[in-house]
Amino acid sequence: MWWRVCSLLAWFPLQAAFLTNHTETITVEEGQTLTLKCVVSQAKTASLQWLAPSGFTIFLNEHPALKNSKYQLLHYSPNQLFISVTNVTAQDEGTYKCLHYSNSVRTKEMKVIVLATPFKPILKASVIRMHNGEKHVILKCSTMRSKPPPQITWLFKNDIELYGETHHEFENDSKKYNSTSTIRVHTYGKNSTVDCIIRHKGLQERKLIASFQFEDLVTDQETASDALEKSSSSSQDPQQPTGTVTVMEDSSTSEIDEEEEEQTTQNPDLTTGANFQYTGLMRKKSGILLLTLVSFLIFILFIIVQLFVMKLRKAHVIWKKENEISEHTLESYKSRSNNEETSSQEKNSQRCDMERKNSCTSMERGTRDQTV
Repeated sequence: MWWRVCSLLAWFPLQAAFLTNHTETITVEEGQTLTLKCVVSQAKTASLQWLAPSGFTIFLNEHPALKNSKYQLLHYSPNQLFISVTNVTAQDEGTYKCLHYSNSVRTKEMKVIVLATPFKPILKASVIRMHNGEKHVILKCSTMRSKPPPQITWLFKNDIELYGETHHEFENDSKKYNSTSTIRVHTYGKNSTVDCIIRHKGLQERKLIASFQFEDLVTDQETASDALEKSSSSSQDPQQPTGTVTVMEDSSTSEIDEEEEEQTTQNPDLTTGANFQYTGLMRKKSGILLLTLVSFLIFILFIIVQLFVMKLRKAHVIWKKENEISEHTLESYKSRSNNEETSSQEKNSQRCDMERKNSCTSMERGTRDQTV
């Protein structure tokens, strides 16, 4: 009973020593160098150790434990251990631990947050004609490979800043984001402008801006309409007036207008809705191609397995035949040996009988001679 009480009293200070953690947070941008400093007050007979977020030892005193050039020793003394992590990436994010071994074990934690600044934004615009004849402009601003996700806003000429419909997607490594913001403009002036503004922690006070002028969009629409009028007038009968073409374009029941409602008019540097459909179609084709390749590989693997099974069966049949032949030869050998033994025994018995007969006849002759 007393032994248990003493063990519990000794266990609680040890747990307190391990739970004495000092946590700090460090924020570093991707590609920079991270410096980790571990300083203790008393270190007469102590050891210092840095652990990576994965739990592996980086340095134990001045001795490196990982053969990785990213980790370098900056300074070591009995009460200080400074190391650096060069060319930081999102994979280096996590909690680093400095362990101080003395009479008790003390832990100092360094929570490292890696920032990935977003790329320069790309602004795309497309015009959509509604069934009621209205024209809407769809503005799409996108940026890639940021961590954490950025803040995207839209700034118009009259100093009105709005949030659009923002969507964030993870990349394959689940560390960085690809962000997109979309906004729909119903009415606009010829001299109107709009800016897509990207804000991020890694940019600090700086901003990434992509601008768009509606004047370019109007000019492209006029150019497209002029080209449409020329092509329509050239296809008409020379005796008919050109005004009928304009009526057909303005008529909501004409076939040309129905086709134009499904098409988009845009700047040559911008992307239309058809491009989005093309992108979706290409993704579907790539998905079908990937599925076909996977099915083909599974089929080849199935054939290889079948061939392997056939070889195993053939080898088993050969082994079984050889085993039967060996058993048959063994049985025949045993039967021959038994026959030879029986024949030798019969010969020996015949010899014994002959010898007995000879001995008996010799004894009879001896008695006859004695009587004579």
